[in-house]
Amino acid sequence: MTRRVVQTSGGTGSWATGRWVADTYGTDDLVLLFADTLAEDPDLYRFLDEAAADIGVPVTRVCDGRTPEQVDVDRRWLSNSRVAQCSLELKVKPCRQWLEANCDPADTVLYVGIDWTEQHRTAGIVKGWAPWQVEFPLTEPPWIDKRQIEEDLRSRGIEMPRLNRLGFPHNNCGGACIRGGQAQWVQLLRTFPERYAAKEAHEQRMRDLLGADVSILKDRTGGQTKTLPLTVLRRRVESQPTQGDLFDEFDWGGCGCLTDFGQAA
Repeated sequence: MTRRVVQTSGGTGSWATGRWVADTYGTDDLVLLFADTLAEDPDLYRFLDEAAADIGVPVTRVCDGRTPEQVDVDRRWLSNSRVAQCSLELKVKPCRQWLEANCDPADTVLYVGIDWTEQHRTAGIVKGWAPWQVEFPLTEPPWIDKRQIEEDLRSRGIEMPRLNRLGFPHNNCGGACIRGGQAQWVQLLRTFPERYAAKEAHEQRMRDLLGADVSILKDRTGGQTKTLPLTVLRRRVESQPTQGDLFDEFDWGGCGCLTDFGQAA
């Protein structure tokens, strides 16, 4: 029997993918594999439990045991959207270790919940998870979008994750995903200022530890790329909170955990 492993996060696409696999192949050998970063919004676990109950399979949890901040210190690297050591250490490695211990690549299929708008990412994902076969049900007909997934969840009595309801496009790391863009961080500042403050303090500690002008974000205004520390972004927003041109309001970034390996791999 083929073992079918859905790379499960707090995202609604993961639920839709798991639902599709269960409806298509049943649940006898279905695994919902979740890597816990210990930095998640508490409501993520509520959503995972309800999503898993709807699919009919419990969540299989793996966990490195460190937080993203601890990984940065251990690796002496401030994770950012280009090189995310936290993603490698807390997501990719624990999941790969579980697969190596429990799944034969010859009779295992991995499923990733990216949709048809992200098909350009599939080649890198397939390469990164070799030798396991990877499939992407949401990139195939009938094509559905995030709004349809939200409607499907509502029809099944499952409430959307809190971060999504608050305007965050991704339900990862409590809204403080280092792959997020300026708009995500401003949303975090306005919605969860204590989380922003904790990440700002961590960034400053890493700058001091490394003795370098590093930052999670980049400022590309004026055609030049330079660092944009969270302290600077916060001060810009606090000085003129209604000025959209103080930050890139369209730069939300994108979650690549479990899908983008890049230089971190």
